[in-house]
Amino acid sequence: MLALIESDALRGLRGEEARVRLQTCGFNALPEPPRRSMARVLVSQFRSPLIYLLFWASLLAWCLGKGGDAAVILVVVAINAVIGALQEGRAENSMEALRKLSGERARVCRDGVEELVEARFLVPGDVLVLEAGSAVSADARLLEASGLECLEAALTGESLPVAKSCGTLPSKTALGDRYNMVFAGTEVGAGRGRALVTATGSHTELGAIAAATAVEREGDTPLEKRLARFGRVLLAGAVGLFAMVVCLGWVRGMRGAEIFMVALSQMVSVVPEGLPVAMTIALAVGMQRMARRGVIVRRLSALETLGATQIICSDKTGTLTENQMTVEAFWLPGRGRVDAADWERDVRLQEGLPGTNPMAVHAAEDIRNLLEAGVLCNDVPWHAQSPGKRPLGDPTESALIAAAVRAGVCPEAHRVKWPRRAEIPFHSGAKLMATQHEGPGGERWVFLKGAPEVLLPLCGSAWDGMEPAGTAAQENGWALEAMSAAEAMGAESLRVLAFARVRGVLEPESGFEQFRGRAHFLGLVGQMDPPRAEARDAVLACRRAGIRAVMVTGDHRATALAVARKVGLAREGDEVLDGRELEDISDESLRARVERVAVFARVHPTQKLRIVEAFQSLGRVVVMTGDGVNDAPALARADVGVAMGTGGTEVARGVAKVVLLNNNFATLVEAIEQGRLVHTNIRKLVLFLFATSLDEVLLLLLALGLGYPLPLAAVQILWMNLVTEGTLTVNLVMEGPEGHEMDRPPVRSGAGFLDREAWVRLGGMVTASVAVTFGFFLWRLRAGLPLVLIQTETFTVLALCQWLNALSCESSTRSVFKFAVLRNRWLLAGLFLSVALHGAVIYLSPLNRLFHTVPIPWNDWLQMALIASGVLWVEELRKAMVRRRARSMARTE
Repeated sequence: MLALIESDALRGLRGEEARVRLQTCGFNALPEPPRRSMARVLVSQFRSPLIYLLFWASLLAWCLGKGGDAAVILVVVAINAVIGALQEGRAENSMEALRKLSGERARVCRDGVEELVEARFLVPGDVLVLEAGSAVSADARLLEASGLECLEAALTGESLPVAKSCGTLPSKTALGDRYNMVFAGTEVGAGRGRALVTATGSHTELGAIAAATAVEREGDTPLEKRLARFGRVLLAGAVGLFAMVVCLGWVRGMRGAEIFMVALSQMVSVVPEGLPVAMTIALAVGMQRMARRGVIVRRLSALETLGATQIICSDKTGTLTENQMTVEAFWLPGRGRVDAADWERDVRLQEGLPGTNPMAVHAAEDIRNLLEAGVLCNDVPWHAQSPGKRPLGDPTESALIAAAVRAGVCPEAHRVKWPRRAEIPFHSGAKLMATQHEGPGGERWVFLKGAPEVLLPLCGSAWDGMEPAGTAAQENGWALEAMSAAEAMGAESLRVLAFARVRGVLEPESGFEQFRGRAHFLGLVGQMDPPRAEARDAVLACRRAGIRAVMVTGDHRATALAVARKVGLAREGDEVLDGRELEDISDESLRARVERVAVFARVHPTQKLRIVEAFQSLGRVVVMTGDGVNDAPALARADVGVAMGTGGTEVARGVAKVVLLNNNFATLVEAIEQGRLVHTNIRKLVLFLFATSLDEVLLLLLALGLGYPLPLAAVQILWMNLVTEGTLTVNLVMEGPEGHEMDRPPVRSGAGFLDREAWVRLGGMVTASVAVTFGFFLWRLRAGLPLVLIQTETFTVLALCQWLNALSCESSTRSVFKFAVLRNRWLLAGLFLSVALHGAVIYLSPLNRLFHTVPIPWNDWLQMALIASGVLWVEELRKAMVRRRARSMARTE
């Protein structure tokens, strides 16, 4: 390899050669995706059939000499585009604030001298000098390795450190098993080494995954698909209605200009021009609510898509777990197992406290002795456990330090008291580590740490907290008990370490055989990366909401399954599938099995992508969570990719539509709940807009078909659509949660904006509104009143019906008379504004002429309100029946 790359293992590259290679190979950095300009973001807001239809309507209005109407429509469209662009721009700015500047530095050997250089100046042929805590800045082949371990969770998903060596491996060795390589984007957890840089920038494994992500097409969200489908239906309906009205007007002998203006007003009434604005605001409000909870939504429509989530493909490390090893259990000779949780809760570490159990005191002393050994036989610096700092060393050793601190041991003081004099570093082959320390009185002790199956045969006695038990203890079976305990802890997916100590001097050249039969066994420590405290409740909330959560991880099968069971993600009968099995099954077989699998273990990036696609092929809306580089392709392909903001990679955040700043799985569930609220509010909005649009269309068609005069002037219809509705639609989407958003199944993929219940509500509301308004119109015609007064009063009755319908749409089950509407101050303000504007149109003389209205006698208002209230009572009756049926079903259950 050295000859192929033309480098020197000891001296590294010459400085001049490094500069030449930099010009040839380029900087050691991934190409940054170009940021969309505000102009492009703004243009993207107009890509909707609904917007196209509004443009067409405004053009037709302008051609008919109705420049004011055309201007109003265009203003609505422009407001929608500006709001959407500003919100997406704010999300991008938030992401820019998260972006870490690449000021990383690497230690290299050039011209035979070690020096620090900026990582972006690394070139193939450089010799990296690696030590615990340093970041690996390029892919490199190991030349030397002494107890070297790397943290590769960000790249492979493996939560435990990977031991490295300099051996030769087959060329087709899987990425996670290339023990003779270190990779860009990972960290050194323990040990030391030197490595020859073989690839930089986009040629690294990190770069390959980033490139695969870049070509992955970002698909439309379910909301965008529904809106596009909705727009096409409306387009066809509007054109058909336009033709129908023109034909009816022609049959009635109406003037051409009047026919076209009425037909245009009806076409505009079919198009809910307030929908794009209100939908954008609904998403923006949800986006701001989530921002306060630590969630950045980079694409507005992704929030609504979260509400339609059916599958969550969740990473394990750092998402369901803390991504930090924690001591879970101890095993002490002569005392047995002590769970860490019980020890921390029940055992008093200071003698003499009331209620202290003497046995517990002795166990605490033994645990303290065990953890003191863990502090001394340990390479993690004490500052790694300081508040607010992420441990740079091996997480297993960091966990020992953290447990010692909880036991009242000060690592810094203990290491000063017992300074290290000699060591045998940890080696993956030996699976052992030894350090010699000298005490205040000159006494010398050697502490050993390692795998139980390797350390136990070296022990001639067991330490029971008082005196060495002697060889008699081994004859009594303590070693067999310890090994059995280690196996039992391993079956729980705990990583088990054994500890021992020997009085005397360490001779590194003699290896570990010098301790055989002399070591005193101290006990076992079991660790694991624990599930987040709130993960189980979050998984249960998902299950209650009809969302299936599955684990997709690069970690080992047993470890992944243990965590999945702890958080309630895996249940009896669920399957576990690992990477090797995935390679052997076809896409058809995967689709047949995928919904029975709870855990996908030991998978690599392309397999994560394949899993997401398998769920999507079944019509499922898929959310993918992750924080590593290896997650990026699947994050891009999922309906919503959710990346972690803290500790996550920039590549993952760059492709995700949603970023969790606090890395909390429970926050994702809150985001889904907020998405469902947004979806619910949008459905309320669509119901209201459909009801008002159909009211106007049916009212006009009835009059034209039955030979009556037009009940509304064309300009009044336009006012109703652009002002009366406009003051309520935006306000309706400001509704807060009703409290049961997560107690219903997710919206089916491909479902429309209105479900069966909504269509029933729509039928009742429209029938009542049309019957009330048209009946009032006929009654006033028979009274022989002037047509302009009749149209003004009909205009007002229809507005009253729409205001009452807005109140009814606030909830599908809750009565208006519960006054829950008072919670939504925006809706109340919209109602007052709408009433005021309507009064201005009727009672202000300049507006009278513009909108063909006359003042209504004040004594007519009461009878109009009583007649219009019929629409409210119809919906209240339906709600009462729904509540009664729900109570009856609850009693039956």
